[in-house]
Amino acid sequence: MGLVPKNPQPALAPVDRAILRLLAQDARMPNNAIAEAVGIAPSTCLTRMRALREHGVIRGFHADVDPAALGLGIQAMIAVRLHAHTKERISSFTAEIPRLPGVIAAYHLSGADDYLLHVAVPDTDALRDFVLDHLTAHPAVAHTETSLIFGHMRGEAVS
Repeated sequence: MGLVPKNPQPALAPVDRAILRLLAQDARMPNNAIAEAVGIAPSTCLTRMRALREHGVIRGFHADVDPAALGLGIQAMIAVRLHAHTKERISSFTAEIPRLPGVIAAYHLSGADDYLLHVAVPDTDALRDFVLDHLTAHPAVAHTETSLIFGHMRGEAVS
């Protein structure tokens, strides 16, 4: 017997994949333009997009804002290793991390590191303070390693 994923996703029809490709390129694309591009009626397109949201395939819509425009000129990826992997420590850590100032994203990993945090801060002093005040001071954290981000490009993962 095979393992069943925790959140099984429905099989996607080719038209749904086409809708997702268009939304990944431009989440502000109007429904009627998406419908025309994939060859379905606007009402059908709206129904399909609503179903994709309800099934968790579309997790949300957001603006991709350059952190530097907000005065956050330094971005970094911070690898975090925890002392122990008890549910309590993991729950404590994961509850706090997304609310910390500067955290753009947090990834729970397998391998040598437990988490990878993408942060944006005004300067190197703020980055140092973030690591010292929020990470190394946390009782669950055993080790951190910070890598500065010099540039970033976005891939086209939706196919």
